Amino acid sequence: VHGSKGKMNIAGGLQQMVKEGGVRSLWRGNGVNVVKIAPETAIKFWAYERYKKMFVDEDGKIGTMQRFISGSLAGATAQTSIYPMEVLKTRLAVGKTGQYSGMFDCAKKILRKEGVMAFYKGYIPNILGIIPYAGIDLAVYEVIANGLLDMYKGLHCFTLLKTPGCTQIVVFCILLKLILNLNPIILKLHPRILIRVTQRLTMVDGGPQLNMVALFQRIIAQEGPLGLYRGIAPNFMKVLPAVSISYVVYEKMKENLGIA
Repeated sequence: VHGSKGKMNIAGGLQQMVKEGGVRSLWRGNGVNVVKIAPETAIKFWAYERYKKMFVDEDGKIGTMQRFISGSLAGATAQTSIYPMEVLKTRLAVGKTGQYSGMFDCAKKILRKEGVMAFYKGYIPNILGIIPYAGIDLAVYEVIANGLLDMYKGLHCFTLLKTPGCTQIVVFCILLKLILNLNPIILKLHPRILIRVTQRLTMVDGGPQLNMVALFQRIIAQEGPLGLYRGIAPNFMKVLPAVSISYVVYEKMKENLGIA
């Protein structure tokens, strides 16, 4: 977020955060993030299953493209439903120590100073990014997961295995995320993440209120094309374990709840 104001690597960013607010500052905004991620993930998986039913053929089968469309719609549905909390999470995470006393204090200050529409800043680049990403993420996961199930069923030592074990899911998800995040399509989405976050923070920094195109132009003018990929390394470091854990829990909860 503050990388445009000077050269900052991951280690330097961590040191600056600890120096400014102590070790606890590394988890600033995590409360609202946890509150946000529960309904967001639930809505995403629920919506994905619902949208898939719209595309199932008479034999009960669904194609990869239909899975992609279902995943894209599910991602858009989930993000739209909780987007104001995304803004709160960002503001809390980058705010100075003591700037906000909590989630509700942050919401009141944003509402009083900027109005209701401030809770939807960055929405357009966010949706433009989440539609293809969620579609690829959910569709590829399910296609490969089903492939693993079919493979295990054909192996004598796995004939009693109903679902892949945690180890297989984790390894698979890590490989999947490496493929997704190194995919040229996904790399092209990172600038939209940067634009989205920048739009959420313009009032915090006291900068001009720029739209998505103007922000693209400003970043390229000030930092060059590489400026659009600022922060991509820690994003990779975060997303691999986060999504692996997410899918492991998802599969295990389905198994424990008796959902086929």
